[in-house]
Amino acid sequence: MAATTDSTYERELARADERLTRGTGWLFYAAVMLAFAGTYNVINGLLAIGNSKVYTKHATYVFSDLKTWGWIILVLGLLELLAAFTIVSGSGLARWFGIAVAGVNAWGQLGFFHAYPFWATAVFTMDMLIIYALAVYGGRRT
Repeated sequence: MAATTDSTYERELARADERLTRGTGWLFYAAVMLAFAGTYNVINGLLAIGNSKVYTKHATYVFSDLKTWGWIILVLGLLELLAAFTIVSGSGLARWFGIAVAGVNAWGQLGFFHAYPFWATAVFTMDMLIIYALAVYGGRRT
């Protein structure tokens, strides 16, 4: 009877350990990619504000001009960097903040598409994966 109790106890410990570690890779991915996208959005925003020759000159935007979109992308990048650092704390508020920032950035990238189509598509896809990671695995670890 004692052997059965020990094996049941060990199985319960294994299940509890699996619940605690499940999704940690996705959360790490979300934090790293938010930091990565945030860094590059800050750089791209500064380049757009400074009228760098990196972007096409005759692109049509949803509204305004390249300089305005540069400011939008710069602010989104700073928010993404903040979200990346808060996700590491593991709080529920950080999870929702990360989802909101990734969602807003996805919309921002669609508006910035005419300036740099390949990069905007790549960051949009990355934002969708970040939202998935935080929505599915970002909850409380119990």
